[in-house]
Amino acid sequence: MTKKKNKILVIGWDAADWKVIMPFIDQGKMPTIKSLMDRGVHGRIQTLDPPLSPMLWTSIATGFRADKHGIGGFVEPTPNGEGLRPVTTTSRKVKAIWNILNQEGWKSNVLAWWPSNPAEPINGVMVSNLYQVATKALGESWEMPNGTVHPEALTETMKEFRVHPHEISLTMSIPFMPNLAQDLELRKEKRTLSVLKTLANAATIHSASTYLMEESEWDFMAVYHDAIDHFCHTAMKYFPPRRPEIPEKDFEDFKNVVEAGYMFHDMMLERTLSLIDENTTVVLLSDHGFHSDHQRPLHIPNEPSGPAVEHSPYGIFVMAGPGVKKGVEVSGASVLDVTPTLLYHAGLAVGKDMEGKVLYQCFENPEAAKMVDSWEDIPGETGQHDALLREDPWAAQEALQQLVELGYIEALEDDKLKQVEKCKQENDYYVARNMINGGRLKPAIDILERIFSESKILRYGQRLAFAYLTKKMYMKCQEVLESLKLIDKEEREKRKSEVQNPDDPFQNLDYEEPMYLEYLEGLLNLAMNKPRLALPLLEKVQKKNPNNVQVAISIAQIHVLRKNFKAAQKQYITALAVDDRSTSAHYGLGLTFLRLNKFNEAVDEFLIAIEQDFFQSQIHYHLGEALAKLELWNDAVNAFNVAVRLTPGMTKAHQWLVEIYQNQLNLPVEAQQSLDFLNNNIKGEIIVCTGVDNCNYEELLTILEKGGVHVLNDPEGYKEAERMLFANSWLEKALGKAIYIPSRHLSELPSQFNYKVIYLDQSIEEIIPVRTAKLKKKVPEGTVPVGVLNTIEKEKFIIDLWIQSQPNQQVLILNWKEFLESNDELLNLLAQYLNVTLNVVEVKKQLKLTNK
Repeated sequence: MTKKKNKILVIGWDAADWKVIMPFIDQGKMPTIKSLMDRGVHGRIQTLDPPLSPMLWTSIATGFRADKHGIGGFVEPTPNGEGLRPVTTTSRKVKAIWNILNQEGWKSNVLAWWPSNPAEPINGVMVSNLYQVATKALGESWEMPNGTVHPEALTETMKEFRVHPHEISLTMSIPFMPNLAQDLELRKEKRTLSVLKTLANAATIHSASTYLMEESEWDFMAVYHDAIDHFCHTAMKYFPPRRPEIPEKDFEDFKNVVEAGYMFHDMMLERTLSLIDENTTVVLLSDHGFHSDHQRPLHIPNEPSGPAVEHSPYGIFVMAGPGVKKGVEVSGASVLDVTPTLLYHAGLAVGKDMEGKVLYQCFENPEAAKMVDSWEDIPGETGQHDALLREDPWAAQEALQQLVELGYIEALEDDKLKQVEKCKQENDYYVARNMINGGRLKPAIDILERIFSESKILRYGQRLAFAYLTKKMYMKCQEVLESLKLIDKEEREKRKSEVQNPDDPFQNLDYEEPMYLEYLEGLLNLAMNKPRLALPLLEKVQKKNPNNVQVAISIAQIHVLRKNFKAAQKQYITALAVDDRSTSAHYGLGLTFLRLNKFNEAVDEFLIAIEQDFFQSQIHYHLGEALAKLELWNDAVNAFNVAVRLTPGMTKAHQWLVEIYQNQLNLPVEAQQSLDFLNNNIKGEIIVCTGVDNCNYEELLTILEKGGVHVLNDPEGYKEAERMLFANSWLEKALGKAIYIPSRHLSELPSQFNYKVIYLDQSIEEIIPVRTAKLKKKVPEGTVPVGVLNTIEKEKFIIDLWIQSQPNQQVLILNWKEFLESNDELLNLLAQYLNVTLNVVEVKKQLKLTNK
């Protein structure tokens, strides 16, 4: 006899946020979710970028990002290519969890998942995300289009559970908007109708889902509610406390909407949970959060998906049921982890190609998950639409256009084509952002380069510049930044001439742009080790955007570079005042405590950061360092061991383990394991000076030598090494020393060594005279030799590529002109980077000689 399956119930509350829920729990207003948390695990769940619901709920249901699962935004072309329609299930390129369960014999009910139209022919019931939306006035025939319900035989039954917005009584409305009782004009308000529509939609989904829970057989059930997101977009701006910009009457009319919406969901949850037994596993989650405090934006960008600026990066995650821990807070969850975790809990294999992980921390006695290469390769009856119906709508649109060009069909109207093309660019933009969020920078850059070139849309260029910055392609970033400044200037002039909207309560604010370009320029200067230029830019941005956590963290990083740890501490505290759950701010604050020898305080901050994001190896490393300073040797060993499990090649952690095992714990066997790793994998560290060929490397090496850095002077050996493509034998002579490697040979350096790279950064104007002089070329005054210019740009590009590709190197970009000015900040930065005590007096003497 086959063992009976334990049921799984997944409930989605779009945009639900712990920052809103926890105070309501404390006030006794959401008792149902509190009881669910007590009998299971709960924690934050990290969203993906961009935080757009169709993309995110598809990632939740598949374990894949947008470029893999195919849902890139809110809309797609119609089959005839002449317009746009809401995104459909036929565009999804991979199996959802209910398709996998289908082929494993599970019976599933799926209600209103976004997207789920047209409903898939699964073993069970699927009701599409268009089911609850009223399309006719009350009293008119409200038909459901084909594909709304599967099986189709249930269509008439499911119609009965729909609630029309005009069926929401005054009694039901009063908890949301108490002033409706007396204010007749408020009843006609557009915002009032929005609240009533949202309430009707939620009631519809609740009625349909509870009916199916009671009246149908099911093993897996997924129910999606978008109401919290809609309530918040309508009324979060009026959520207490009232901000000065909010008109008092609007505040009084709509201040209860968000609270009532959350309490209504808790009541629906109570009824839902009453229909299951104790052997049913429940997962309650959101795809992202929603800013509810001082981080609420005052301005919604006038762009597609602009309202997503109100979304916060962490949603809610609750799981309870057989084998799940009880009353425990867990960390490290992502929306990509939901499907792998549910498959594991169902006793099924997890796809190796899935981009999420199993949340083992949720379970009492976890065992290693069974794995398959990919569920996409496993045949079976999946309950998906016929393969002929499943297609990439954008590829279909391009194929349609080809038929137009060949003359087989009539050309589409220009405005329709432009609308579709703009929408395609926007979807590509979302997919590129999602790729960047997942660390796939190269394909994202390819997309962004194309759509920015086609459109010159500012935000496309901004995202491209940030991608270049992340990829350390600083010259490219600078080029895009300069073009963005010109576009921005044109757009500002255009906005000045636009007619204002008198109905916008924020229109008359003294509003300024969020200063993305100044922020970008500040980050670029910081990345290029020009903190002196970065700091005033970032401080200017912070003055206009005091609630931007990342700006405060970037300023703190500058102060850390300058060893001004107290100033850095202040900025990290500023960041935490805005978001007390910021992992980066807790980690940074811990680092400042560590450098100020406040080791207990450092440990506290590192532990908070780890609780929120367990998988950052650097935090474990610095926790180990703080514990070692406190002589808590066993705890330090545990921290360092976690660091090397997460990042096996972390040399510093292995060195600490050798020290503690040998000299503190007297455990020679354990010490030998880390020694073996160091001996077998990393042979030591070399200081590599590089730049374009014929740069001022000889002068730089002389300056370093005068400052006390060991320099390898072996011209004959270098020639032989160059001939042998830098075999290890010559490089071993350079261990602990500084050498010069031309850009053309960087890719030949073997990976068995750690490299500290000093990239001698010079402008084209500085390089050309040196290059032409060494090449003994005569150049007419005021001219630039094109061949030399192209060669220099190519060499700079080669250096950038090598820097991006190497795991065993750190890079200091040293501006030669600033360095020659005996800049104390740069000298301190260089000493800190090389971890040496520079003879500053001798260095300055040599700098003066070089500068003559």
